[in-house]
Amino acid sequence: MTDGFVEEIFVAFAERGGDAYGERVTQIEHALQCAALAEEAGASDTLTAAALLHDYGHFFEGRGEAAERERRDARHEAHGAKLLARWFPPEVTKPVALHVAAKRYLCAAEPGYFEALSPASRLSLELQGGPFTRSQCARFERNRFAADAVELRRWDDAAKVVGRGVAPLTRYAPLLVRAAAGA
Repeated sequence: MTDGFVEEIFVAFAERGGDAYGERVTQIEHALQCAALAEEAGASDTLTAAALLHDYGHFFEGRGEAAERERRDARHEAHGAKLLARWFPPEVTKPVALHVAAKRYLCAAEPGYFEALSPASRLSLELQGGPFTRSQCARFERNRFAADAVELRRWDDAAKVVGRGVAPLTRYAPLLVRAAAGA
């Protein structure tokens, strides 16, 4: 496998990373903050790649603006995971696919979680189906990647700090190559 896929990912960030998505930071600021939080927590390369790429699906077909402008869920998590599956193993793509479910889970399972969500996350939660039911929580908990998705979700929630210093996207190229190899 060559690292040409890394360039494709970086082009998507170059084209759409400056977009806002209802938060006070841009897509690229959010992604880089999320990856930095994963690294600070000692996450594996695959989970750090998932943190960096969890909103990759926002970059395509107007999915980043769907909630705010059209009041619809564009299922960016499923679309992004599907695109990323061309290059990455399930250890990257499944947490990406589940990070919205993790928010729905945490809203149901953790007192105070909903109240701490940003206004944009509350809007998207409503469009994504709201908090899970008890049976949906139980089903989510049985998923092999549930714990990783919850961890990713927590970084996602915290990665919205205006002006937080982060490493440039290019620093993550070697990590993405290792994650693609399943390292």
